[in-house]
Amino acid sequence: MDPIMVVDDEEKIRSLVRLYLQREGYEVIEAENGRVALEKFRAGRFALLIIDLMMPEIDGWRVCREIRESSNVPIIFLTARGEEFDRILGFELGADDYLVKPFSTRELVARVKALLRRSGGQMDRIEKDIAYGPLKINKEKHIVTVGEEGIALTPREFELLYFLTKNPGRVFSREQLMETVWGYDFYGDARTVDTHIKKLREKLTDPKVKRMVATVWGVGYKFDPSA
Repeated sequence: MDPIMVVDDEEKIRSLVRLYLQREGYEVIEAENGRVALEKFRAGRFALLIIDLMMPEIDGWRVCREIRESSNVPIIFLTARGEEFDRILGFELGADDYLVKPFSTRELVARVKALLRRSGGQMDRIEKDIAYGPLKINKEKHIVTVGEEGIALTPREFELLYFLTKNPGRVFSREQLMETVWGYDFYGDARTVDTHIKKLREKLTDPKVKRMVATVWGVGYKFDPSA
């Protein structure tokens, strides 16, 4: 497996995260600011990035934005900024997860493992491909296409779309989606799901396919092949 990059201007934080990840068998590369992180990212391959928001030279927002221009590598924001606006902005920029300082190292490791599973490291090979009209999903290869166009999704967006399409017509509340797709308690932040649904629709391009990811007002979301 490719290494995990930990990006934080606090050496103690980097060392703590590195220690716990190495105990789980992961290789860890450190970067002390956003500029160094981007340089290392462009020079190598990484399985996942853990990025602090408030850093000198280049902050975490910009690091995430620039990485998302060319890669869907899983990204976790690790930051002291826990306001709802900051979390929503992070997801809008393409982050897959968000953990607020002070944080539990055990929870961070659990979230890393969950994201790596969802990004294709441990795929269930008995899962079948899914096709609805122009929309096709290859679970094993983590590929989504609409017509002839490949759709670049983050790991979380892919899992959300795949889960909905596996259960066509069934309505899921935001809480059910967080529990099933995110894999742990997300502390009732329902707007996290709304943000990912919005990003999915933006990326699916085809108007008919967009409508298939349907909102059930007052309840949640469903995948409606007849839309």
